[in-house]
Amino acid sequence: MVITAKELAGRLGGKLDGDAAQEVSALASLAEARAGDLTFFKDAKYAAQLAATRASVILVPSDWSGTSAAPALIRVEDPNAAFGKAAVWFAPPPVIRAPGIHPAAVVAADARLGTGVHVGPWTVIEDGAVIGDNCVIEAQVFIGQRVEMGEGCRIYPQVTVREGCRLGHRVILHSGVRIGGDGYGYNPVPQADGTITVEKIPQLGIVELGDDVEVGCNTTIDRARFGRTRIGDSTKIDNLVQIGHNVEIGSYSGVIAQAGIAGSTRVGSGCLIWAQAGLSGHLTVGDRGQVGPMSGLTKNVPPGEYYLGQPAVSRREFGARMLLPRQVEKLKKQVAELKARLDAIKS
Repeated sequence: MVITAKELAGRLGGKLDGDAAQEVSALASLAEARAGDLTFFKDAKYAAQLAATRASVILVPSDWSGTSAAPALIRVEDPNAAFGKAAVWFAPPPVIRAPGIHPAAVVAADARLGTGVHVGPWTVIEDGAVIGDNCVIEAQVFIGQRVEMGEGCRIYPQVTVREGCRLGHRVILHSGVRIGGDGYGYNPVPQADGTITVEKIPQLGIVELGDDVEVGCNTTIDRARFGRTRIGDSTKIDNLVQIGHNVEIGSYSGVIAQAGIAGSTRVGSGCLIWAQAGLSGHLTVGDRGQVGPMSGLTKNVPPGEYYLGQPAVSRREFGARMLLPRQVEKLKKQVAELKARLDAIKS
């Protein structure tokens, strides 16, 4: 696809500065862009990359007052969002799967599949499963007994959805996702001979995913000990995340790569759990709360608060802790100066 800067500005509702005839055929970052590329600039910390970029057209904020050597600029309210919108126009066509069941798939006789469903090779769908209309289930997927899946779901290769779990409409599970594995529950039992036997606690519940949930590659969501592990509507979970049994996450929340949430913790709606954060069990993160990157959370987060650090504390307390060493150094310098003045007086 090739589009001129003028046409691009019109589609994005932006204001064009520069050469309206500049042609764009691809998208790239500021650092990697070449002639014929569209890129965007939003944060001042990338000013050096902006000055050096070879992009033909750059999306910049409406109120940006800097200068650029690029042939054309398009001023928009949110360059990042506009860039994402433009990316759809330049993206290759999506992979389309024709409805039907591959001959190498194994589908139970009493499984119920809606209209327009695609089932790829070496996929297994067990007894009592219900698959909604227009779902795409790729190769080597395992759908356990009594699983319920809403309409328009997309299940990528090598996903496991174990028995009894429920998926809402338009759920996306990327490769390697494991839904409904047993939670981590064991009970040490002392024996008469002085030894200890570790008994497994039955994990009898399910996992329930709301509508428009998306789960990244190799993430695991454990089934509940009883009841359900619940992920709310439109919540997005990144790659390599661990969510323990009986965890509940509200709607429109996000969990970023390598984070771990221990059992029975409640995360509200509109929350964000940043990369590599670890949340202990039986905690509550209030609505719109956040847990920062690599933080270790051991206590509840009030609604709208941002906790970070190890152990995690409020952003205000974390800032005070970071400032403390500087204050100590300042006090040490003042004490040294006072001591020197006192020594001078004594002498």
